[in-house]
Amino acid sequence: MLYSTDPPTDLDEPDSANPFKTTAGDAASRPSEALVAFLGQLLATCVFAGSAASVGFAAESGVASDVHRRLLAESRFPSASECQNCHPNHYEEWSSSQHAYSQMSPVFNAMHGEMLKRTNGTLGDFCIRCHTPIGMQTGEPLFISNLDRARPSREGITCAVCHRVRRAYGKVNGRIGLAEGMLEESVSGPTGNAGLLEVLAAPDAYPRRSNGEETLGIHADVHEFPAISTSSFCGTCHDVTSPRGVRLEEAFSEYRHSPAARAGTTCQDCHMGREPGIVSGYRQESAAIVGGRPTRVRKRTDHRFVGPDYSVIHPGLFPFNERAERLATMSEWIDFEWRAGWGTDDYEDTVGYEVEFPDRWVEAADRYDARAILDENLERLAGMSEARRAILKRGYLLGALESDWGRDAVEIRVEVASGTDGHNVPTGFSAERLVWLHAVVRDVDGKVLFESGDLDPNGDLRDGHSRYVRAGMLPHDDDLFSLQSRVVLRNLREGEREEVLAVNLAPDPLPFIRPDPNPNFVNGGPAAVRLHKKAIVPGGKREHRYRIDRTVLAQGVPPYRFVVELKAGMVPVNLIAEIMGVGFDYQMSAAEVARGVVEGHQVLWSRSIQLEAAGR
Repeated sequence: MLYSTDPPTDLDEPDSANPFKTTAGDAASRPSEALVAFLGQLLATCVFAGSAASVGFAAESGVASDVHRRLLAESRFPSASECQNCHPNHYEEWSSSQHAYSQMSPVFNAMHGEMLKRTNGTLGDFCIRCHTPIGMQTGEPLFISNLDRARPSREGITCAVCHRVRRAYGKVNGRIGLAEGMLEESVSGPTGNAGLLEVLAAPDAYPRRSNGEETLGIHADVHEFPAISTSSFCGTCHDVTSPRGVRLEEAFSEYRHSPAARAGTTCQDCHMGREPGIVSGYRQESAAIVGGRPTRVRKRTDHRFVGPDYSVIHPGLFPFNERAERLATMSEWIDFEWRAGWGTDDYEDTVGYEVEFPDRWVEAADRYDARAILDENLERLAGMSEARRAILKRGYLLGALESDWGRDAVEIRVEVASGTDGHNVPTGFSAERLVWLHAVVRDVDGKVLFESGDLDPNGDLRDGHSRYVRAGMLPHDDDLFSLQSRVVLRNLREGEREEVLAVNLAPDPLPFIRPDPNPNFVNGGPAAVRLHKKAIVPGGKREHRYRIDRTVLAQGVPPYRFVVELKAGMVPVNLIAEIMGVGFDYQMSAAEVARGVVEGHQVLWSRSIQLEAAGR
């Protein structure tokens, strides 16, 4: 099928097993005008609880109104690019972080749009208010391309999101208020304005003028806000309960009951210290560089916020890079075919005159400039990939292998354990987190005799959500070990079923998010939807057993070798299939997004054992 976002027709039915099968139409899938108009009209008629941002999707027409809206938003909050003038190290870390990527993610945007569509808009800003608090506070539409958002809003969890909070909110599903104002307005920090006063008191030592003119903005004050250094500050967004009472994310709740909390360890101690994932102390460095001079040395937190997500979009768009933004617009970067080798000698030395480039990239010099920026961004992404693998290896441990021969089969025991005492693994929205074992038995000639945890052609595990399994084209992986939690829906006539998205199936042609008629405590939880968690508790472990029949081994030549890998991915590919109906941002097709997700899979640990022929 073509990856159009227009309403499907009978001719647009996806392949029952492979919805990502590419054709000549493997094309752009920004939300179509028809879909955006439909959702705009839909949301404009709905009444949402909460902030004015919840009704911000009421259709605005015309280029002028879009430009006006963006300028208005950019006048109410500073971009992180302004903060980097005095905080270059903080910016460098943040610019390739998950916080920076939170709104840029095409997977999130499509999932948010699909949830709005399935609930007729009554979900409102529930999902997106954690991903772009600035966008929601400034009244941006709920569902538009990031190319049309204001710069501070598409920066997601940008500097102003944390450093413009004035009070402790507790667990509020991300519904927070930010103090508005540009760079020169007051910000919030853990220790107040002692360092700022030193800078203001010594203008000669910390010059902010060039040729007699003010060139460097500076905060008017630093509001002392100790809560920013506490775990409860993180819990504002990292504990999420749906409008129907489903506890979708419980990272903070898990932490509150963990050994780490009892020991006084904070979220920041593990996630903003010297080494991600462990208590390693903090660097002692200057927090700012003003006029080329570092301020006094103090505790300096790491702003990479390393975690399991990773970018699947064009490297000219992310990580955030000032040079990239000066060289080309986002739309122009999308047109730059970096995978084809543009801007490299191997390509440029052989390209013929018959090749037609987009207007912005006609000149080879511009393509070389773009390639230099992309090389820098790709290096930064590779660094984040290594940091991600390091923190995941600290969170998941793979024990030794044990084998036991029986009369009819050999049994192999594998132990997977939690390496952290701060929360479950995986945590957060664990229904999206993919952590599994890939096990293979080969004979002496390398022939595969047994395999579990392999991927189908779409990139999915062979579980109940694989379209190849559902179509009967591949067998279900009965030996699969996976820590991915499952969304379980209650059927109308009792019984339950697993689904990918936490939206219950309703016979109503216009499903709405409605309050539950009974309090959750009556049923011990929400009646319609629940999350079946499969994560490992802090310090816990889980044993998995593979049983391999002798008849299977007899098909090969001994000795046999059993190899198992503990792998991690951002999201399952079946989620991409579930949300692709609304299209993906940046002109990406569903196939491109799915390939990016699979390319990001990482092997955390690997173990092997030889299966001796003894006992045959």
